[in-house]
Amino acid sequence: MTSDWSGKRVTVMGLGRFGGGIGAVRWLATQGAEVLVTDRAPADRLRDALSRIADLDVRLRLGRHEERDFRDTDAVVVNPAVPDDNPFLAAARDAGVPITTEINLFVERCRARTVGITGSVGKSTVTAMVGHILQNTPHPGHTWVGGNLGRSLLEALDEIAPGDTVVLELSSFQLARTPAVRWSPRVAVLTNISPNHLDWHGTFAAYLAAKMNIVRYQDPARDAIVAGDDPDLRRHFDLIFGDIAGIWRYGLDGDVPRAQMQTLGSDCDNRRLRWQGLSLAVPGRHNRENAAAALTVAHCLDIPPDDAVAALATFPGLPHRLQRVAEIDGVAYYNDSKATTPAAAITAINSFDGPLLLILGGYDKGSDLTPVAELAARRTRFTACLGNTGAGLVATIRNAGGSAEIFDTLADAVAACRERAEAGDVVLLSPACASWDMFDDYRARGDQFTQLARTPR
Repeated sequence: MTSDWSGKRVTVMGLGRFGGGIGAVRWLATQGAEVLVTDRAPADRLRDALSRIADLDVRLRLGRHEERDFRDTDAVVVNPAVPDDNPFLAAARDAGVPITTEINLFVERCRARTVGITGSVGKSTVTAMVGHILQNTPHPGHTWVGGNLGRSLLEALDEIAPGDTVVLELSSFQLARTPAVRWSPRVAVLTNISPNHLDWHGTFAAYLAAKMNIVRYQDPARDAIVAGDDPDLRRHFDLIFGDIAGIWRYGLDGDVPRAQMQTLGSDCDNRRLRWQGLSLAVPGRHNRENAAAALTVAHCLDIPPDDAVAALATFPGLPHRLQRVAEIDGVAYYNDSKATTPAAAITAINSFDGPLLLILGGYDKGSDLTPVAELAARRTRFTACLGNTGAGLVATIRNAGGSAEIFDTLADAVAACRERAEAGDVVLLSPACASWDMFDDYRARGDQFTQLARTPR
C-alpha cells in the first residue's frame, strides 16, 4: 500500500457510527487524498458521523454504492463489518484496486510497541483494564487505547512516539484482514474462543482462523503471547508455532489471579506469578480472570506487580458490560447489552448467586442459543425474550422447565421483570444476541434499558 496519499483517489466503504470509518476519512484527508465516502445508510441515519467530517472536503455517496466508485479509484478502505464476498469489493479486486482497512493503515505506520487483545468474550474489558493499569502506573512513554474500543488512533499517528504503548482491542472482522500487512502485536492476548459472527465468517473454522491472526506473524523470539488457560487454544497455537519461546497461560488459583509461562524452547525460563490482595469494583469470576490477563500483560511490560494491582483496584468497569445502572425497591438492574453471544450471556448469568430475572434475545447471528436458554431455565425465576430469536428461546426455556414469555419491546420486557421482581433480586439485560433487529446497535439497546431501569414504576 502506498506511503504517499497526496492526490490519490480513495473510496472509503462504510462510514459507520463507531469511529473507524470516520478516523480513516479524517486521516486520508489530512494526507491529501481525494476521498469519496460511500455508505448504504441514508444521511439521516449517519447524522452524527457526518457531523464529524463536515469540516473536510470529501465527496459523499449515501443510501447506495455504485460499482464505478470501486473500479475507478486508486484504493478502497473498507469498513471491517463488510464481508469479503461483497460484490463491490469483488469489482475492486477485478479492477486491480488495492483494498485495505483502517486498522491496517494504522498498524503499518505505528512506531510504538503494541498490545493486541481479542477473544469471543472479555476483550473489551481486558483492553480497558490494561489501558487503566498503564495510565495509572509510572512507566516510560504515553499510553494509547483504541482499535475496536474507543476512537480510531489513525489521526494520532504523528503524536505516537516509539517509546509509547498502544493497546488495541481487535475484532475478528479487523483481524481477518491483518494478514494483508503480515502484522501481529508485540504482546497478544487471546481471552477465549467460542462460536460468534458465523453469519459473517460462514464457519467456526473461518472465525477461529481470523482470531488466530493475532499471533500468526509474531516473532517467537521477541514477543510474549498471553493466552487463556484453555487446552483447545493450546492446540490451535501449536498449529501455528512449533518453536515459540513460551506462552503465558493465565487464570485463577481460587480467587487469586495467576499466570504461568509454559516453556516450549530452551531459551525461556518457566515462571509462575500470583497477584495477592486484588480487590475489584466489577462483579464476577470472569472479571477476576480478565484481571489475570491484564496483570500478565503488565508483567510483560515490566510494570511492578504491586503497582499493577493497586491501579486495577480503581478500574470502574465499562458501559454496557455488567454495568449496575439502578436499584429500585431493593431490586438491582444490570446493563450487559454488550453480551451479544451465548458465551457472554452465560458468563453474566453465572456472575450472580442470587435470584435473577433475565432479558434475553435479539438478532440471530447463527449461534446456538440452546446452552444459554437451558441455563436460563435453571438459574432464573423468569426470562423475558425479545426479537427474532425470542420465540425459539421461550420454547427452549419452557421445555427445560423454566418460565419465559416473549415481548414485542424492551420496555414491555423491563416492565414484566419489574412486576415479578422482589427485593434482593437482580434484573439482568444480557441478550446473547445482537441488537440489529430492534436497535441501531448494542449501545442504543443498553441506553434504553438504563433509562427504563431508572424510571420508577
